[in-house]
Amino acid sequence: MSRPVIIAIAVEDDLSEAVLRSIIVRYNLPLSVSACYGKKGIGYLKQKIGGFNNAAKGMPFFILADLDMAECPPLLVKEWLPAPSHNNLLFRIAVREVEAWLLADRKGFSKFLGLNLNRIPVYPDELRDPKNTLIQLSKRCRKRAIRSAIVPEPSSTARIGPEYNAILSEFVNFRWNPEDARKSSPSLDRTINKISDFRPVWPQENHADQ
Repeated sequence: MSRPVIIAIAVEDDLSEAVLRSIIVRYNLPLSVSACYGKKGIGYLKQKIGGFNNAAKGMPFFILADLDMAECPPLLVKEWLPAPSHNNLLFRIAVREVEAWLLADRKGFSKFLGLNLNRIPVYPDELRDPKNTLIQLSKRCRKRAIRSAIVPEPSSTARIGPEYNAILSEFVNFRWNPEDARKSSPSLDRTINKISDFRPVWPQENHADQ
């Protein structure tokens, strides 16, 4: 068996990291994550993407960012990276947020929250604010530990609960089924296809005739 390809990843937060690592493990991809950069929000990724693109010459990079309120993934990619991307740079966009990919596993997420399946959106990529949808659904969860982790306190100015990333990462690591989720999320399906088909390209070394 050939050795796995060493890659670096760059993400917005812990939840996005858990999702990428889970995809690699669940599909038994010949990839090994050497380092994770970012986890400082979308601004950091936008600022550093040129450097990641350059670094991809020596080590493949996988970058995952949320579309948020941008018009569409191709325009966001063009805005962030006007120069041609290196063959070893994978830049994927979650539509509109990585939370949509969690919601796309409708059966798994409904069991996680203890809610009826029909409460989980059928087409989460079409949601304007998947994070808020996830939080509103979590308010209905009868499991206090999950509810208090995801939902911010009424008096808090925070958008998310105190253990939001931790408990959702736990869901991703132990319950999330990306194969089911990709059926309801075109952006997740495209991402899985891209990373599954990824083959790094290395410059050929020229050897002078002796």
